[in-house]
Order: sequence, then C-alpha cells, then structure tokens
Amino acid sequence: MDNNQPTANQHKRHSRLLAAASAAVIVIVGLGAFALAPDHQATPPVPHATEAFAANTPSKQRIQPPRMLENGAPFSFADLVERVSPAVVSVTVESKPEPMAAMGQMPENIPEPFRQFFRNFGGQNAVPQKSIGVGSGFIIDKSGYIVTNNHVVDHSSKISVKLPDGRTFEAKLIGTDAATDVALIKVKSDKPLPTVEFGDDRQLRVGDWVVAVGNPFGLSNSVTAGIVSSIGRDVGNGPYTDFIQIDAPINRGNSGGPTFDLRGQVIGMNSMIYSPTGGSVGIGFAIPASTIHDVVAQLKTHGHVSRGWLGVQIQSITPEMAASLGSKDMTGAIIAEVVPSGPAAKAGMQQGDVVVAVNGKAVQDSRDLSRRVASLLAGSKATFTVMRDGSRKDITADITLRKDQQVASNQKGGGDDNQPDNKTKAMGLGLSSLTPDVRRQFNLDDNVNGVLVTDVDPGSDAADKGLRPGDILRSIGNKPVRSPQDVQGRVADAHAAGRKSVLLLVTRGGGERFIAVDIGET
Repeated sequence: MDNNQPTANQHKRHSRLLAAASAAVIVIVGLGAFALAPDHQATPPVPHATEAFAANTPSKQRIQPPRMLENGAPFSFADLVERVSPAVVSVTVESKPEPMAAMGQMPENIPEPFRQFFRNFGGQNAVPQKSIGVGSGFIIDKSGYIVTNNHVVDHSSKISVKLPDGRTFEAKLIGTDAATDVALIKVKSDKPLPTVEFGDDRQLRVGDWVVAVGNPFGLSNSVTAGIVSSIGRDVGNGPYTDFIQIDAPINRGNSGGPTFDLRGQVIGMNSMIYSPTGGSVGIGFAIPASTIHDVVAQLKTHGHVSRGWLGVQIQSITPEMAASLGSKDMTGAIIAEVVPSGPAAKAGMQQGDVVVAVNGKAVQDSRDLSRRVASLLAGSKATFTVMRDGSRKDITADITLRKDQQVASNQKGGGDDNQPDNKTKAMGLGLSSLTPDVRRQFNLDDNVNGVLVTDVDPGSDAADKGLRPGDILRSIGNKPVRSPQDVQGRVADAHAAGRKSVLLLVTRGGGERFIAVDIGET
C-alpha cells in the first residue's frame, strides 16, 4: 500500500473541511495577529491625482515591465522587489493605556488564594494595559515622509517605524483623514531615505499584474503577487473612494503597505480584505494612488484635508428614474434636497435638477459628483450643468468649506394647509390631505406640505420600493402635490405622456428621497 495515498477517513475529513460554511465579511487588515487591542475600523475616500508626489527615482533606474517569458522561462518579480522593498516599512503603534474593566463584586465563597488573584487581575486594582498594533507603510520622500492607513495609527500615543535594513525611528503624526483612511507620518534621519513613487492608477486594467509588499502578522517585507480583479469597487465606506480589488494575498498587518505595478510604482495602498475567517481568500482592496496623492498633498501642507461643499443631497439615476423623466440616459446625479441658504440654494439649484457635468466634465453618478465637489477648493466657483424640465442649464455656484457636521436639512416651504379632507388611492397608495387633524395625529410640522400616505397595497410596486404609511409625497415629476387629486392628476399626465413610471419625492423621518414607482399602462 502506498503510504502517501490519503485514507478513506482522510477523504472524509477533507470533505467536511470543504463543506464548511463561509459567511464573508469585510476585514480591516491594519493590526497584526499579535495586537493586544481590538481591530480599528477603517473608513474610506477623494478624487484624482495630478502629478507624482515624490518622483525621486531617476527614470533610468525605474523598473521596466518584465516580459512574460525570458529565454523560455517564466519571468521573475525579483528586480522589482529588490528596487522597492527598502522603502516599505513596518509600523508599530502603541495606544494609550486604559484601565481593565472591573469584574464586579467578588463572590463571598471564593477561597483566599483565588480572592487574591481576583483582586490583582480582575478588580479595580488591575494594572492598566497598553495596546500594541502593527501595520505597514511606504516612504514617499527621502526626508522621511511615510504614508500609511489612518486605522493603523488612529488613537496612537507612540508610533515606531522599522526599515528593512534594521534601522528604527520614532515617527511623528503629520495628519490623518478618516474619510479616506489615509495618514501621513514622518521620521528624522541623518541620511536620505529610500523612496517609492506614485503611479497612475487610472491606467490600470482588469488583469494587470500587481505586487503587494507589507508586514503581515509582523513578518516584515513579505511579498505577494496577483492581478487586478476589479476597478472602482464601492464597498460602502463613504463617497470618496472607489477601491482597486486585487487577488494578491494580503492579511492583517498589510494595511498601509503599497501595491505596485510592474514599473515599480505605487498604484494603491492595501486597506481591507474580504474574508470569512480574517485571513486572505484572494479578495483584497487597495485605495487608489490618485486618492492617496491628493490627500497626502493636503496633509503635508495643512495637516488636515479640506473639502468643498455644495449643500445638496443627491442620488444616482436608476432606470426607473430615467424612464419617469422621459430619458434613457442614467448618467448624472439627481438633487433630492437643497440645503436652505447653502451654496446650491443661493446659486438657484432646485430639487429634481439632474447634475450632468461639473466645469464641463460629465458626471457619471452620485459618488462621482461627491468626489468632484469634495475636490473643489473652498472659495472657488464651479459651473454645474443641470437638466431641468428637459433642458440643459448652466449654474455657477460658490463652493464653501465642508464641515463634518454639515448635513442637508429639510427644505420647508409655506403653503395653504386648509386642503379638503380628501382621501383616495393611486399607485396602490392610500392618500390623504394634510388637514390639521392629520397633522396632529402624525405629529407633523405646520410647514410640511404634501400628501400623506395612509396605506400601501402589499402587492404594489410602491410597496416593493419601500413606501409605507406615514410617508409624505412632496412632489411627482418635480411638480408639488398638495392633495390626493394632485397626485391623480400627475399620474394621469404621465399616462398621457406614455410613461410607465413617475418620480416621487418622499419625506420620511426628516429626510427626503426620490423614488420611481411604476404606474402601469393606460
């Protein structure tokens, strides 16, 4: 019998392992396996780059892309790794000590030896414990500027950097940007430090080779290779970053480490993995170099990031919305709400306007518009091209500084609340005018105008789209409604125009949102 052949029991064990369930989750990879602190949460990103931030490498020394075959043998990444590895560092973070939580009152029946143990390690006299985490980073300037993830250095009291040559430095935090999960730190060195330079991630294509270098589980300068799996991934971490998905294995501790193209240029920074276990399964996410470049430039100059603010709530265009607007074009972003006295309101933008371009450059969707506005300088002017009632219109707005606490509020308007107490149905919705009795019953502000949804047919498209009793219809097809008869009239107009859906502006819980609802054929 061949001892190298698996037994039947081994086959069964292997089958059970393969049959294990896998509920995939996004995992931040910034802290090492030996970290004593809970995992930090990463938040992601801002827009495009303009020029290389630290092009310190002479062009003649830059790595040339290897050929797929060299003398009949597969190519090697060795030259690339040899060039870039000296600039990839390990980052160790020490956080402020926090007292251990007391375990409550000591039970009376615990024997004395254990009572002493309880007092020393579980009670109020427990010694505060510091937490230590590890991550990665890369040097972008020979004077000592290093880029890493915000979640790696967040809440740090001490940051240490170790180079591959064994030198260790204490680093100073220059600035962080939680919205893009980018941080800039700096070390002092008597000698110029090795550097890497940014590349242009906008030239990436799915299938391109990439190389990741970092400090997984404290194993410094580990190198993995793979390809670009996808570009422009939205993983729900905010409007400022579309991630590069790669299949080069990255793990805990790789966060903050660079992703290189075959020219040895940084095209991304490893930030997260998608995994059922916390380990690599070949789905990793890197922040694009263009995003990092713009953020780092501001952090280096100001220590923080400033973003432009327009004062609108926006949504991407869905096929139903496009149809309800009589268009097949789904590019652009629709304005769901205009903040009173904000830049957009002062410029004359209106609820229902579809922003299709900024300064002459087409807008793809709401995320694209958010990034574009964020990249505008406070105090500057920008021209927004909007579609309104089927016509294009250019509107120039003054951009102001975005504050974290700024959110769009309801745009409240006056109006006649003495509508008759009419009730009717349309689109599978039970509707009622906002009479004084209805306002009191639903605790509605006197300045809120529209039509109240009192009932939703479970089998209707409105129910499928999430409408529910208590919602208020503010407008249909960008035209205000004040009574159920108004609603019926707008639906009839849509039928007459040959449309199969209408665009509703719905208020719920203080927020407003557009929803396209099918109305069927006449």
